[in-house]
Parts: sequence; C-alpha cells; structure tokens
Amino acid sequence: SGQSAAVRSGVRAARGAIVATLDGDGQNDPAFLPNLIAAIESGNGRVGLAAGQRVGRKDTGFKKLQSRIANTVRGIILRDGTRDTGCGLKAFPREVFLTMPYFDGLHRFLPALVRREGLAIAYVDVVDRPRHSGVSNYGFFDRLWIGIMDLAGVWWLIRRKKPTPVVTEVTAVAEVPVVTEVK
Repeated sequence: SGQSAAVRSGVRAARGAIVATLDGDGQNDPAFLPNLIAAIESGNGRVGLAAGQRVGRKDTGFKKLQSRIANTVRGIILRDGTRDTGCGLKAFPREVFLTMPYFDGLHRFLPALVRREGLAIAYVDVVDRPRHSGVSNYGFFDRLWIGIMDLAGVWWLIRRKKPTPVVTEVTAVAEVPVVTEVK
C-alpha cells in the first residue's frame, strides 16, 4: 500500500524529537495527538511508542471480526500485548523509529518492534470515527496472505535481536586497535 514507505519518508524528513502519525481518512481524531505525545514525554526515555487503541470502532461487523482474529493470532505469536495494531494514531521518538529495520508493512508491527528494542509501549484509548473519505487498501485475502508473511518475518526478526555491544574503550597496542566491550 505504500503506507510504510510514506511513514518512513515523513519520519526521515521530520525535525522534531517525537513524531506522530494518523490515517488520512478521517477515522482518527487529531485531538488525541497531545495525549499520545504526553505519554511519550512522561515515560522518561523508557516509552518507545504511544499507540492509540480504538474504542467504539466504526467498521462493519465482518471487518471487526477480521481484525479481532488477526490481532489475537498476532498477539499470541509476537507477545507484544497490543490489542489493536490497526489504529493509525501513534507517536514515537524519531530516533527509535529510525533504528528499526525497514520493510513494507512495518507500520503494522511497530509495537512488536519497539518491544524488540527493549522499550515500553503506552496505550491510549481513542475514539474511532466513521471514515470520511478513501477506501481500505486491504481486502480479506490480501490482508491474510500479506499478514501471514509479515508475521513470520517479524517473528524471525524478534528472535534474531542481539544486544548491541557498547564500546567503552579503544586502545592501540603495536598499531593494532583493541576494543573493550561491555555486554
């Protein structure tokens, strides 16, 4: 759909320390953005994502059922504690986002990837509104197949995470640098 590419381009162009996103179809109320930003700021550097969770969702019963099943399966596999990854209202430190591996579909897995980085997630209940314009870019079978492939990839990424070594001292002995690491 290009949504992940658009989010990444926006984050790279952003100059603020915290970046917030919302879908452009009118379902997300921008009045909740200050609550998301406050959740990041009050986290003392430990919160890597403030994620909106829709209440009173304004979609069809079938779409809500699809999302509930997908979120349940994703939650069991990724264990990120997120009940609604489809809400476009999110805020995160710019630098945290830029450290994440990029792939198409990244925007749907931000909670799991933020936890992969050892950071917490703050959840903010937000009101869902009827879509004012546009249409969903995801059909049932597209969403199912792409979701399965992305889920497998993110599951693999989470398990491949290795602690980044921290260089505390670099010395030269006979013209050969020696690096001391703290794990």
